[in-house]
Amino acid sequence: MIQALEKPITYVKGVGPKKAEAYERLGITTAYDLLCHFPRDYIDYSVNVPIAQAPTDEPCAVKARLVRKLAPAFIRRGLTVFKAVMTDGSDDLTLIIYNAEYQFRSLCEGREYILYGKLSGSVVRREISSPLILPADSPDLIQPVYRLTEGISQNIIRQNIHSVLDSIGGMIYEPLPKSLMQSCGLCSLDYAFENIHFPRDSHALSVAKRRLVFEELLTLRLGMGLLRVKGRKATGCRMEKKDISSYYESLPFELTSCQKKAIAEICDDMCRSWPMNRLVQGDVGSGKTAVAAGAACFAAANGYQTALMAPTEILAHQHHETLTSFLEPLGIKVALLTGGLTARKKTELKEKIKNGGYSVIVGTHALVQQTTEFARLGLVITDEQHRFGVEQRDVLASKGENPHKLVMSATPIPRTLAMMFYGDLDLSVLDELPAGRQKIETYAVTGKLRERAFGFIRGRLDEGRQAYIVCPMIEENDLELQSVKEYAERLERQDFRGYRVGLLHGRMSAADKDSVMRRFKEHELDLLVSTTVVEVGVDVPNAVVILIENADRFGLSQLHQLRGRVGRGQYKSSCILVTDNVTEDSVKRLKILSRTSDGFRISEEDLKLRGPGDFFGNRQHGLPRLKIADMSSDTELLRLAQSSADGILAADPTLALPEHAGLRELAERLF
Repeated sequence: MIQALEKPITYVKGVGPKKAEAYERLGITTAYDLLCHFPRDYIDYSVNVPIAQAPTDEPCAVKARLVRKLAPAFIRRGLTVFKAVMTDGSDDLTLIIYNAEYQFRSLCEGREYILYGKLSGSVVRREISSPLILPADSPDLIQPVYRLTEGISQNIIRQNIHSVLDSIGGMIYEPLPKSLMQSCGLCSLDYAFENIHFPRDSHALSVAKRRLVFEELLTLRLGMGLLRVKGRKATGCRMEKKDISSYYESLPFELTSCQKKAIAEICDDMCRSWPMNRLVQGDVGSGKTAVAAGAACFAAANGYQTALMAPTEILAHQHHETLTSFLEPLGIKVALLTGGLTARKKTELKEKIKNGGYSVIVGTHALVQQTTEFARLGLVITDEQHRFGVEQRDVLASKGENPHKLVMSATPIPRTLAMMFYGDLDLSVLDELPAGRQKIETYAVTGKLRERAFGFIRGRLDEGRQAYIVCPMIEENDLELQSVKEYAERLERQDFRGYRVGLLHGRMSAADKDSVMRRFKEHELDLLVSTTVVEVGVDVPNAVVILIENADRFGLSQLHQLRGRVGRGQYKSSCILVTDNVTEDSVKRLKILSRTSDGFRISEEDLKLRGPGDFFGNRQHGLPRLKIADMSSDTELLRLAQSSADGILAADPTLALPEHAGLRELAERLF
């Protein structure tokens, strides 16, 4: 990187302290940051239409000659309207500008301009108000559009970026090896920066974008590879081969072949001299907890403790219950440590954990508290890892001597995405459902059929079964939708009068949530009305119907997760998706869910429709945000970047070779 780009933004011509402060709100502190503030869109003035063919409902560009200016009209104090008549040779157009006298004066009669905006008026008399105006002979006919903040306009950003590009004068350092650029057909970084901001034409823009997207994806993959190497410090928890056949024999069911394979991979990993770093990724109900129990059994056989951290108390309770039933018959003691315990109980429990009284400790954030100490922590398991910050996972791992790490995720993620975002982890995929899991019939209906759906649910409740109704509201002050509380009360008074209705939402205390889930599990409630907190709820084999209100508000992967709350017992189960949004996109999405129960296929479709945010949320589990690459549309470049990065890392795992110095700098900068 050349030194000029590393300097503070105030070194850029035209940027003083006030503008620098505004730029900081956009995450821009250096000239290099400014170059990497890529346009979010472009206005293409080169594609224009005749006035007669211009649509009235969407912006477009028209080329016209200014015929004459009309006298200004002073409407009221502070409002002056300037008008001009323009023509494209066949039709006329009235240009209207409000208050911008300087701009109006700069326009010349007889000169051609390109106007960009929405046209209005009739076929006979067309007009355009406050359009963007560009001289028709301008060399920059494709104009960038940037994300802004108060104090920074489009023109300011364009001028400042021009200044940076002029100051470096084509002398920017090229971080990619020449051989890589040739084999992948990439343009230079100079050309890419110039044409991503000020493209000569659409082809130049496409070439520039391809280079920058590739570089960003390559850098992410290389960075993950460096993290993997960095994680290979010696572990103080190297284990030995142990026979855990007693675990398999004690289970009341047969594990699937992919569950057995995952446990074998985990046990092999824990016998190496460096710590395991593995992701077990499975569909809803694929049996990840049984895999975690097998791993904990192996660790216990080696004399090590296991800590399993869950994102919610409900899920921690579920894991504790399951692990206890799997492991305690083998003499492996399992503890539950959550924030909901009394201070006295917590102190007693922590003392026993510290003295090795428990081999497996399940908990929430209480596990990472300073006062929680372990006797011999050898395995750390995190469930739904993207819900935790990187720091929390690191703090838990620091309580042992570089222990082994296992991550579980019930969000099926397309393999290409998993390899990129979890590139520092080895991957085990559970793509087989355990025997006995019921196929869930899924129906997408409009609100007109809601009463019929309620009748269907009542029929199941009368048979002694239970049901969920899920709403997308999160807070009770959500004005757009009835609050969950009012909705549940109305159902109890009207449609489900005489049935036992419970309510579960995110604003309840952990103790209240646990109480409601326990009552539902023990069939003290027939119907549970809930927000999405039920997504990670306790398994209730007697629940056979889930109705999801406003289903269009959820991502496909989340709907699939919610659907997995039923079909966990011996009874035929159903999922009813209710929506009044019958747009083409909404119908298409819900049809996908009705047709397939394969979470991995659903995730591929979700990726195409919504992009990667649906899988990782805003935080992307501590990874850097992408500035230009789009995981859902840049799949070809994603594969090319992955294979290129893997080839580089195979030959040079730490990027220590001189020709890889630029790549190492990119990876370190990104992380």
